[in-house]
Amino acid sequence: MKHSTFLKSVVLLTAGGLIAKGIGALYRIPLMDLLGGYGMGLYQMSYPLFCVLLTFSSAGIPSAFSRMIARETVRGAEDGTTVKTALKLFALIGAAGTLLMCLFAPHMAALQGDGKLFLCYIALSPSVFLVALIAVLRGYFQGKNNMAPTAVSEVIEQVVKAGAGLILAYRFRHAPALAVACTLLAVTASEAAAMLFLLLRYRREPRARTVRCRRVRGTEILSAAIPVMASSALLPLSQTVDSVMIVRLLSNYSARAVSLYGLFTGGAVALVSLPATVCYGFAAASVPLVARACAQGDEEEGKRRALFSLGLTLLLSLPCAVGLFVLAGPIVSLLYSSLSANDAATLVRLIRLSAVSAMTLAGTDTLAACLAGMGRAKHAALSMLFAVAVKFSLQYVLISSPAFGIDGAAIASNACYLIAFSLDLLYTVKKSKREKAYDNHCEFGNGKGGSLPQGAQSPQGSGRSLRAHKRSALGGDAG
Repeated sequence: MKHSTFLKSVVLLTAGGLIAKGIGALYRIPLMDLLGGYGMGLYQMSYPLFCVLLTFSSAGIPSAFSRMIARETVRGAEDGTTVKTALKLFALIGAAGTLLMCLFAPHMAALQGDGKLFLCYIALSPSVFLVALIAVLRGYFQGKNNMAPTAVSEVIEQVVKAGAGLILAYRFRHAPALAVACTLLAVTASEAAAMLFLLLRYRREPRARTVRCRRVRGTEILSAAIPVMASSALLPLSQTVDSVMIVRLLSNYSARAVSLYGLFTGGAVALVSLPATVCYGFAAASVPLVARACAQGDEEEGKRRALFSLGLTLLLSLPCAVGLFVLAGPIVSLLYSSLSANDAATLVRLIRLSAVSAMTLAGTDTLAACLAGMGRAKHAALSMLFAVAVKFSLQYVLISSPAFGIDGAAIASNACYLIAFSLDLLYTVKKSKREKAYDNHCEFGNGKGGSLPQGAQSPQGSGRSLRAHKRSALGGDAG
């Protein structure tokens, strides 16, 4: 893939994401006026369970599936059967998530102290099923290096959610609980609209089988997707634990535990995460870029493409990190002018402490996507697991001390992203066992392809035969 094609893919995804997020941000302003404080509280309280179920049903699926499709495309074996199998598999997983949300709805509503949340959960629950299917379809198009459907579907989601949400919220504005339920129903409608668009777009795709390949089973797709799902899910799940752990530790010596946690997550973390959001296009576009090189047997080229993607990510995120550190004061004055002087000073300090994470988090996302494209997603999952474990340990030690307080949460997060970034970079550049084996053959063999007979030529792609007829669509050897 040429760099110009890669950058075009990045621009499409980034533009779609920014437009979608811009619509979402503007949507919140009139929605707050229509729902009021109580209604907005119900709206926000409905999302934690929804996000957890989405994590288990669809997190990482676009990256995992785009790698499969990219490898099939290189071999000329993409005929639609893998997509159909994946749709059936994740339809079942998404349906299970929807059912679980409905079953847990009354218990969660009781646990959260407001029975009116039950209707909100029911209205939102079909979205779990729909998002699982959307993730598969987006992965298909990204694997074909066609980023336009993903970008357009993201905009469609936000347009339908904002339009239908505001209409329904206005219609039932005198009944806040019903207005919230209808607004969440608009979320479900937006996912249905995005899925319909992607399905119609997929039906227009040409199908051709140029090589004979065996049928891919759902268990193979799931086993290949699980490492990517785990890598993608660990961080948001750890943030759910943070919401309990940080507040409890701060409560031991501060009466403002919830407020401090809000300043950290709603202020510092939200700002630090923005560069990673902007750099999302690099991560998504890197998967087929790297996967195709590796599918052709040229892992060194895959590494070069991964490092190229990382370089562009750092080129964009590093100035953001510096800007957050230098301009923390003006940013807080502009965006959070209603904060008290004490809270504003705390937030400025937290932003400066966390600024470095704007770069390492964006880099981690890109490297994790590249590792998925290289077939090393389990390494990214292990990196994040170790990094999260270190974060929890540091949080416990630092936040327990009044000398650090909420600053300990920022320090622990910095350590988490730095460790994950460093380990992912190491796994990206290190040689695989197959590369080491080939190098050993070249060193001790005949110099023309290892142990090949004298005068024989080594296979194309640095001695690594594609063996397409013996490999599954998931990138491993079939036998």
